[in-house]
Amino acid sequence: MPDTIYTILPSPFSSIGLAATSKGLYRLEIGVPSESSFVALLKKEHHAIPVREDVFFDSIKKALSRYWAGKPIEFDLKLDLFRATPFQVGVWRTLCTIPYGQTRTYDWVAEQIGRPSASRAVGNACGRNRLPILIPCHRVIRKDGALGGYAGGLRIKKFLLRLEDRRQ
Repeated sequence: MPDTIYTILPSPFSSIGLAATSKGLYRLEIGVPSESSFVALLKKEHHAIPVREDVFFDSIKKALSRYWAGKPIEFDLKLDLFRATPFQVGVWRTLCTIPYGQTRTYDWVAEQIGRPSASRAVGNACGRNRLPILIPCHRVIRKDGALGGYAGGLRIKKFLLRLEDRRQ
């Protein structure tokens, strides 16, 4: 396997880029404007030329198709969380425990990781999540019920929450 492989696929709101190393999937990029821009991003991250490999991503494509159809799914994928701090990994693992169709607050995540005063840092970790949807940071909202932020934009966060049929 080359150092980095990738594919581009459609979604209901934009093109999505997926990238993996031999350790696992490490990026799901929402809103890829072009294949060349995604390749440039991957090249910068890994200092190697990524290779397009569509077949490798067949299982994630099928899982995402089910997800876009509004069917609950748990993504059981091998992930490569390179360049993540232990704090970020703890936040992301906690996000993966939030059930499909449910939301939790930034405060709740902070409490779950044993850092109850770190809700702002939790928000920052969510913003640095390189695997949105798969690590469901869209399911985290503010304690007042407001959506908070989303690296892919609030329009997409709203779309994902509506898709999971829990928030308008």
